[in-house]
Amino acid sequence: MKLVIQRVIEASCIINNEIYSSIGKGFMVLVGLGINDNKEIVYKMANKLSKLRIFEDENDKINKSLDDVNGSILSISQFTLYADTKKGNRPSFINALAGDKAKELYDYFNECLRELNIDVKTGVFGGDMKINLINDGPVTIIMEEE
Repeated sequence: MKLVIQRVIEASCIINNEIYSSIGKGFMVLVGLGINDNKEIVYKMANKLSKLRIFEDENDKINKSLDDVNGSILSISQFTLYADTKKGNRPSFINALAGDKAKELYDYFNECLRELNIDVKTGVFGGDMKINLINDGPVTIIMEEE
């Protein structure tokens, strides 16, 4: 599982030229699932993300979590995080989890976050989406579990 986490002031998912979902302060998270991922890994990553401390405290130290700042998550499925570009110029996605299994784990990831009392908005799994965001910092973190 791979997550690209961007600390944002705001973020939105646009589908068919309309805002489908949006958040204020929080994380815009691209969620990639690999062929070896399972519910145990997904739960572990959701739990770690929920506690990630990348917001400034009163001393300008990165020390606060989403809960501390009353933040939200915009979660977007992103199989292209598993692009393999080692050979040739056309990426291979052979290591990305596909279809119903990927959707099941993506939905489970968001469910785990909600059970941890995080406000989670999503895009549409496999949909054609446009993502707008204002990256705060910028702060971008990559988390992986393989």
